[in-house]
Amino acid sequence: MISATTKSLLRSAARVRVSTVASTALKCSTTSFIRHLATANTSSTNYGHVYNPNAQKVSLANLDTFARRHIGPTPANVQEMLKTLGYSDLDEFLTSAIPNHVLIKRKLSVSPAQGYTESEMIEHLQKLAAKNKIVKSFIGKGYAGTKLPAVIQRNLLESPEWYTSYTPYQPEISQGRLESLLNFQTMVSSLTGLPMANASLLDEGTAAAEAMSLSFHNMKGKKKVYVIDTNLHPQTVNVLKSRAGNIGVEIVELPLSTEEGITELNKIIKTVCGGLVQYPGTDGSIHNFTKVGEILHSHKVLFAMACDILALTVLKPPSEFGADIALGTTQRFGVPFGYGGPHAAYFSTTMKYSRKIPGRIVGVSKDRLGQPALRLALQTREQHIKREKATSNICTAQALLANISANYAVYHGPAGLKNIASRVYGFTTLLAKYIGQTEHQVLNDKWFDTLTVKLSGVSADDILAQALSKYNINLFKVDESTVSLSLDETVETADLVNLIELFTGKQVTLEADTELPTIPEELIRTDEILTHEVFNTHHSETAMLRYLHLLQSKDLSLANSMIPLGSCTMKLNATVEMQTLSMPGFTQIHPFAPIDQAQGYKELISEFEKDLNDITGFDATTNMPNSGAQGEYTGLSLIREYHKSRGEYEARNICLIPVSAHGTNPASAAMCGLKVVPVKCLDDGSIDLVDLQEKAELHAANLCSIMITYPSTYGLFEPGIKKAIDLVHANGGLVYLDGANMNAQVGLTSPGDLGADVCHLNIHKTFALSHGGGGPGQAPVCVKEHLKPFLPGHTFNADVTKPDSIQAVNSAPYGSASVIPVSYSYIKMLGANALPYVSAVAMLNANYMVKKLQPYYSILFVGKSTPHCAHEFILDLREFKAQGIEAIDIAKRLQDYGFHAPTMSFPVAGTLMIEPTESENLAELDRFVESLIKIRSEIDAYINGDKSGMVLKNAPHSMQDVVATPQEEWEARGYTREQAAYPLPWLKNNKCWPTVSRLDDTYGDMNLICTCPTVEEIAGE
Repeated sequence: MISATTKSLLRSAARVRVSTVASTALKCSTTSFIRHLATANTSSTNYGHVYNPNAQKVSLANLDTFARRHIGPTPANVQEMLKTLGYSDLDEFLTSAIPNHVLIKRKLSVSPAQGYTESEMIEHLQKLAAKNKIVKSFIGKGYAGTKLPAVIQRNLLESPEWYTSYTPYQPEISQGRLESLLNFQTMVSSLTGLPMANASLLDEGTAAAEAMSLSFHNMKGKKKVYVIDTNLHPQTVNVLKSRAGNIGVEIVELPLSTEEGITELNKIIKTVCGGLVQYPGTDGSIHNFTKVGEILHSHKVLFAMACDILALTVLKPPSEFGADIALGTTQRFGVPFGYGGPHAAYFSTTMKYSRKIPGRIVGVSKDRLGQPALRLALQTREQHIKREKATSNICTAQALLANISANYAVYHGPAGLKNIASRVYGFTTLLAKYIGQTEHQVLNDKWFDTLTVKLSGVSADDILAQALSKYNINLFKVDESTVSLSLDETVETADLVNLIELFTGKQVTLEADTELPTIPEELIRTDEILTHEVFNTHHSETAMLRYLHLLQSKDLSLANSMIPLGSCTMKLNATVEMQTLSMPGFTQIHPFAPIDQAQGYKELISEFEKDLNDITGFDATTNMPNSGAQGEYTGLSLIREYHKSRGEYEARNICLIPVSAHGTNPASAAMCGLKVVPVKCLDDGSIDLVDLQEKAELHAANLCSIMITYPSTYGLFEPGIKKAIDLVHANGGLVYLDGANMNAQVGLTSPGDLGADVCHLNIHKTFALSHGGGGPGQAPVCVKEHLKPFLPGHTFNADVTKPDSIQAVNSAPYGSASVIPVSYSYIKMLGANALPYVSAVAMLNANYMVKKLQPYYSILFVGKSTPHCAHEFILDLREFKAQGIEAIDIAKRLQDYGFHAPTMSFPVAGTLMIEPTESENLAELDRFVESLIKIRSEIDAYINGDKSGMVLKNAPHSMQDVVATPQEEWEARGYTREQAAYPLPWLKNNKCWPTVSRLDDTYGDMNLICTCPTVEEIAGE
């Protein structure tokens, strides 16, 4: 029994902040005390009980426990792998693999400790969802109700073939989602009238911030004013101000739709780097912004427009106003509110800025056989290469949601989309007509879907209350006497009748065949939209179903085989977890709905943050960042705000980053206005503590922070981590611990226990949210007490806003809130007892593979001095380069074995980084190992001059290649068709085929096509 005094000591020990040598000593002694009194049980014996509590006897408890469904290796498998490594118990292995002062094993408090069973979890989630009140929300502000076609919901959103795939960096096994993302880009390009579009961004607010950043960097930082219209969505303004402050840009708000605004713009134009307007405005008004574009262009700066995607099907496109950039959200193309996300933002530009556009771009190239094939283009723009010189830190996008929106457009086609838009406009106009017959005044004289109404004789609060209580409708309060409302695809005749009664006090009868008003000639676009065949073909459900199935059948996902990508943690996305994405109680809540309508979310998020605090050893959490890169940016922004509160903002502008760091680290630091100083790594992969000490002391007066990934990006538990943290604290800096590799820490150690100040968590890695083919992601940021006051606030959510909060970093208060139940379910089904085994088995799987592969390949950094990796390891292939074999050859050949390649040339060029995760069973690990061993024999054949080794250079082999290549041509290759397609016997029964041959990357970048090509363009190839 632990006394109250002891518990108090434990809490104090877990929260103490190391800043001096003396406090470091205290930390070490109290940590030992913690390990002695409150450690988690990670023995092999206990694993057997946790893995399957019903193995020995059946009790009254429910049988559908989760740990045995999520963790791949059985207790017998674990013992077999331990024996291979020379151990008899998991505890013995962990003690050897993790430095003693790092392996804390603080017992977690997650409840229930034994975890919910799957059926208990479903019941619990349903109760939480029921606490959210589903209301017809016409709040607007960039979020609209929509109808997700059932054929897309069932066969895309809820399909593991779509949601478990990875970012399509290996194009030969990703042609389906690449095609879908190309459709997305084509859709955006067509609707905006701008020829270059990316494959999605995170949300409209951050897309606007990217436009600002692009404009600023386009002028090489010489002009530091960014002008925005006063009619932008408020949350977008906040995100812009948050982002601008860190890089020294001043945001100036002007009424750009007025003569007064134009006059003011002319006065300051010489200092302006760009401008942004909303179209239609947040009040619903529609203006011609051609004059704004002309003024900006006269000084060679960029003009951006944030546009409603549905409105663009019928209103004049931004290209007609001279826009250089168009951006916005595609949420209303089939993606539910989700209490704020995830939703795919869009971003398009003129071709002049194709190499500066943020995010990923899908381009058309050709494969080894000369056939058209798709790939991610212009990858040299990315952070792994440009690092702190990158203009954006965007890594994860919103691929799954972009695919939903693209296929929404494919299914409805141009005529269908125009009908939806025309109906929305017609309903809005009828309502405006009836309001115009009252004392109330519609303030905007033109509209698409939004009306702003000045009330007469009634307050805004009273009319909002009446709308909710009598009609179950949410409106938006502008001020005490003004409201606004935005109609959408979900509006019904009954809603219109109710709204008319609300504003007029009269009941009206509207006939179903009432002809709706049409859009005025001066507003309507006259060009054709979405002319490509793909948007004009698949309009029956049969056709759409087959098209979706065709696309997913071209891709490899976790439904096919393990995806061993290092630094990506491609673990199981359990069905119980993922089904929350289709629960109306979670999906149908507007992000700015009154908090009392989202009590289920409030309870869930509060408990989720409590569990994350426990797991990380921190004191508070924000769920606002909606990607790992946004988490990095947020964490560093909090550190900068901390220094600002101490009067040291300007002085402390140095960020130390190890050279091994993920490329988004230096990019995020640069976005926060920090100067990056690299720290060397030793030959064994660990941080050079001597170099770190020299640089920390040299920059002590200016040291802001260090960014450290732990375990390191090389997949190692560096023993010097605490010393590194102490060195930075001793010189006035704070420690940001990148949570990308948290999957090796849970229940074994934690950033807080190690002494860090802040970390972000990729819940799409550690906590089982799906990768979705390149998004969504979500990245809660956890902090120690001294950073808690600065956690980001939001203009529409008082619960997250504190007096010293930094401004919002994303559009919605809880980021992509509707994915939080996925990771919440993961934690709650495993419970405190099983969570440590996730990390333990992930490490065991990785080290088992190392042991099996060491006779055939060099394993970087793992040897006598470092006998074990953490949860991932690096296959060093550089020795083969002189003989003509490169990492890409092995990566492509693995596709012929039915596997996705590991992470290639990161963090070390010429290598493959492998992370098996805890979800893969022993049989799958052995299949992958067997494949790599077989490939080693092919490498030897090539090196020895055996023509059969050419199978590596020609890999991967598509079915067309294997079947259709003439025999005479094939015989010249020096290996058989069977060697190409079925190098191991089990592939004959189970294989995911690459659908194209190896891509020509150079050709794709030199001949950039980023929209669906026409028949003529393909023929011209």
